[in-house]
Amino acid sequence: MSISLNPQAVIYAKRLIRDGNIKNDEGHWGEHNPNTAEENAFLEEHEIQEYGNWHLGIDTSKGEDTKGRYKFPYGDFKSVHRDGLIAAKERAAQQGYTDIEKAADQLLKTLEENV
Repeated sequence: MSISLNPQAVIYAKRLIRDGNIKNDEGHWGEHNPNTAEENAFLEEHEIQEYGNWHLGIDTSKGEDTKGRYKFPYGDFKSVHRDGLIAAKERAAQQGYTDIEKAADQLLKTLEENV
């Protein structure tokens, strides 16, 4: 499989959680997941690697400077979202990416401990 865990994103998410940049939302991730315009606006002011920090998966079959390289978003470029981690965990489990599933689960537990 060309999609693997993005260890830098896990480190980044842990730091955000530790610093209190979290949303313990109960809604559906689709309500909070940044849309294309928000992603593009973020990229106008940040490097692609910073964009990657918000995604638990990396698709190495995609170009290094493309949004398509990054999978399993968990936040809105400001905060880690509880429902984002749940969505990432569920999608990773459905698609057989156990390393991403486990990382999302651990981050979810860490977030819930810090609420």
